[in-house]
Amino acid sequence: MADEGSERDTENGGLASMDSVESRWVFQDDEDDDDEDLPPRMDMESEDEDNSDQRLIRTRPRIDSFDVEALEIPGAQRNDFEDASVGRRITLAFLTLGVVFGDVGTSPLYTFSVMFSKAPINGNEDVLGALSLVLYTLILISLIKYIFIVLWANDNGEGGTFALYSLICRHAKVSLLPNQLPSDTCISSFRLKVPSPELERSLKIKERLETSLTLKKLLLILVLIGTSMVIADGVVTPAMSVMSAVGGLKVGVSGIKQDQVVMISVAFLVILFSVQKYGTSKVGLVVGPALFIWFCSLGGIGIYNLIKYDSSALRAFNPFHIYYFFKRNTTKGWYSLGGCLLCATGSEAMFADLCYFSVRSVQLTFVFLVLPCLLLGYLGQAAYLMDNHGDATQAFFSSIPSSAFWPVLLIANIAALIASRAMTTATFSCIKQSTVLGCFPRLKIIHTSRKFMGQIYIPVINWFLLVFTLVLVCTISSINEIGNAYGIAELGVMMMTTILVTIVMLLIWQINIIIVLSFVVIFLGIELTFFLSVLWSVGDGSWIILVFAIVMFLVMYIWNYGSKLKYETEVKQKLSMDLMRELGCNLGTVRAPGIGLLYNELVKGIPAIFGHFLTTLPAVHSMIIFVCIKYVPVPVVPQSERFLFRRVCPKSYHIFRCIARYGYKDVRKENHQTFEQLLIESLEKFIRREAQERSLESDGDGDSDSEGESSSSRVLIAPNGSVYSLGVPLLAEYKDTSKPISEASTSGVVKLEPPTDLTLSDSEQSLEKELYFLRKAKESGVVYLLGHGDIRARKDSWFIKKLIINYFYAFLRKNCRRGIANLSVPHSHLMQVGMTYMV
Repeated sequence: MADEGSERDTENGGLASMDSVESRWVFQDDEDDDDEDLPPRMDMESEDEDNSDQRLIRTRPRIDSFDVEALEIPGAQRNDFEDASVGRRITLAFLTLGVVFGDVGTSPLYTFSVMFSKAPINGNEDVLGALSLVLYTLILISLIKYIFIVLWANDNGEGGTFALYSLICRHAKVSLLPNQLPSDTCISSFRLKVPSPELERSLKIKERLETSLTLKKLLLILVLIGTSMVIADGVVTPAMSVMSAVGGLKVGVSGIKQDQVVMISVAFLVILFSVQKYGTSKVGLVVGPALFIWFCSLGGIGIYNLIKYDSSALRAFNPFHIYYFFKRNTTKGWYSLGGCLLCATGSEAMFADLCYFSVRSVQLTFVFLVLPCLLLGYLGQAAYLMDNHGDATQAFFSSIPSSAFWPVLLIANIAALIASRAMTTATFSCIKQSTVLGCFPRLKIIHTSRKFMGQIYIPVINWFLLVFTLVLVCTISSINEIGNAYGIAELGVMMMTTILVTIVMLLIWQINIIIVLSFVVIFLGIELTFFLSVLWSVGDGSWIILVFAIVMFLVMYIWNYGSKLKYETEVKQKLSMDLMRELGCNLGTVRAPGIGLLYNELVKGIPAIFGHFLTTLPAVHSMIIFVCIKYVPVPVVPQSERFLFRRVCPKSYHIFRCIARYGYKDVRKENHQTFEQLLIESLEKFIRREAQERSLESDGDGDSDSEGESSSSRVLIAPNGSVYSLGVPLLAEYKDTSKPISEASTSGVVKLEPPTDLTLSDSEQSLEKELYFLRKAKESGVVYLLGHGDIRARKDSWFIKKLIINYFYAFLRKNCRRGIANLSVPHSHLMQVGMTYMV
């Protein structure tokens, strides 16, 4: 009998792809030097301190039954930007301006206004000190940290908090959901780096992360905190940007009051969120040139003000003016740090919106266009304020030359809408990543571009953000208080990013420890200083955004906690192979013609819900395929690597397992006919490879039909000389192949047996019979068997657990989108059974 652990499938050329993962570095004690059967991972049972006798050795890989099939890799996916034409590069450059730099580009609208509301100007030294703070904050955080360091920590071109988390999960088994498979590392976009012997530090960190449940939970909590702050950013950014831009009307029209500014802002926000569904590519081409004009306006106004008012503002590049600023203002200067941070508020959006723009293009655009224009804009405002101390409340609009005021006001409002859109897009991307990694309830996701699959729109989140943005604008109408809330949300994300990038440096980049310590001490120290400053003003109304972020964190944590409990319970209650053997190939019921696709979340074992189907339904299909939709920590899984198969039970049972793998940026838009066709074609390939392998095995081993489960070890030799041990036979017992393949059917089922061709060998006849059986089953129809497994807390559980599982998690699960909703399956093809697990 061949159970799930005993099937292998490969082709002659398949092993050639193992070069990138042909060996692993592991720790081993000196006395174990001669052990030739080391696993391809660290099997250290304890965290002993005296590990001085351990050394790194190279081991050959072990092959899991899914792994050999996964080795057939067509090649890594290329970035669309690499081979772009000149016209396409220009188009993408404008898209980059409209999508990536919108948020950071509008910071001059409000930075000085918020700063000087907390530390009023008492002299030109105050202006120089504040300007020096802004310049060095922009250079240190936006330029050095994000542009030169953090952008390189992308996950195959994807940025954001969860992209960092997936990158770490790919190099260390830190995910709390135990559904990882070794075959996941064979995906062409996985790109694991083989550690070098001298970098033992990274392996020790990897080992500690993998063996410590506390560290795994702590890492997940940090990621969820960062994500909740990103979502909070999606509320604050539109409020801050739009109100600041509309507030310029008070400078141009003396009769405009704050209440009127709020009403106009509300109208703009409603329009903004209403057009969000049209997608980044459609709107980006329009707003890209507008933002280019905006940056040019910033630079031009800055140069004009420097020449007209006071070029001595250039002295602010001397950092000693920061010391003089705090010496003169002390406590007020400390409070103003929250406003200073606003100059770098779009930095995280630059990383989260990286998408399909190459890192190099984003860096060049920022260094040669965005940063110079921003610096000139701040220098020009400071030069104006040195001659006009009383205009600090509307520093930007007051500094605009009168002849250019109305055109710049129009461009400023457009730029504010662009900035709001950029942060909303980043929020959508982050929520999708968290959803597919099991940390957010499933929601309807609309892909707004046929060319760029990373551009998405989530209707529920869009209107959710609109409602809370309007509440924030109407409740806190002061730009200063909204600015403080903005700082809290932005700093929360920045600190989490710093910690996660530090782990990436240690675990993946494996760079010098001095560089790592310098990074974390400098940037985490700066961000903690800013964070303590904004917390002092949390009572002004910015506490609302903290409450909002906490609620989002609890939603994500409860969903992850409930999903993890559900998965672990399903693993514990899966059906045993002994029970399947006792039931026989008829499974104790009637086998009707057709294919049943039983959806479940298990990557191994027979789900308990299948037993529920057997006891509930009068008959089951002649062929059963357990389908697991599995998201792996890579952005994209190529279509040719989508499906992995394994035979469950002996051949006569006609039961298979299929793992359909998707990356967190993959589009699941295929209809059910397309999905079925792809799945059946992949299953046919699997059966053919399986038969070919058995034929090759029979040619080289005369007793291949004897006692499959106790046969001796076999090896495969790759073209590169690597030796792979196959400790169990590749196929199940293959008893009496002369019998019709439809013996699993009952008397009520027509035998699915092709005409016998005497010129074929027994193995070829057996292959043709099974393929014929598969085709006839497909013609009889495909039915989707859905098991809705709910969980309830046991009666003896703690009150908190009962509250979380029975009410909060149950509410989220009831109102989230069903997994099958991604496939447009007619109700006539659906069969559903409910099951409740006690946890």
